[in-house]
Amino acid sequence: MNEKLEGKEAAMKFVNKNFPECHAALLSGSVVRGEDTETSDLDIVVFDEKLLSSYRESLYEFGWPIEVFAHNFTSYKEFYKSDVKRARPSLPRMVAEGIIIKEDVRMKALKQEAVEILEKGPPPWTEKDIRAKRYFLTDTLDDFIGCEDRAEGMFISQTLAELTAEFVLRTNNQWVGSSKWWARALRQFDKEFAERLFKTLDCYYRNDEKEQVVNVVEGVLRPYGGRLFDGFSMGKEGWRS
Repeated sequence: MNEKLEGKEAAMKFVNKNFPECHAALLSGSVVRGEDTETSDLDIVVFDEKLLSSYRESLYEFGWPIEVFAHNFTSYKEFYKSDVKRARPSLPRMVAEGIIIKEDVRMKALKQEAVEILEKGPPPWTEKDIRAKRYFLTDTLDDFIGCEDRAEGMFISQTLAELTAEFVLRTNNQWVGSSKWWARALRQFDKEFAERLFKTLDCYYRNDEKEQVVNVVEGVLRPYGGRLFDGFSMGKEGWRS
């Protein structure tokens, strides 16, 4: 196993070795935020106008697992659009927070574009979106309440937690995430609510107590009309004569 170098040094050596002719590169992720752990990797964004298309690659060098996100100076825009559409700004966040390890005159504009995307937030949910999400959250809540199998309940609770987090964040025009980013996004938006949700879920995991979880989810739905089942439909068309 290679000796583990300091994060920025490892990133610079990696880029010099594997992308010596690239035009620009950024180091991003937990190392830059000062949140790295023993299992953290290095997120490196590379820009090279000679690349025909974007790609992602995972490697291990200089003692680090390394995730490479390679783009040319136009292909990244499709990833920006996709990230905004799904409200998960993975690439804009990496570019905005990243530290430059190989400079290019275009980097200032690229970083500013990413910052503006993050500040603007995702496109707001429509009334139709909210109605659909109310239905799916209600459906999952009912499954959770009625479930008598402990193993099934664990999986349902995970889905319920993510749907609840999504509903809170998106109805408030906030970015969402996946995995650990659900917790981070919730804490950033409303730390008090986030901790209340986490504690009720922990109470369920430890003691199989559902009531507090149900109360939190119903409280989230209440300002938007509460639970929704009766009368909900998707894709229904009128009769043809």
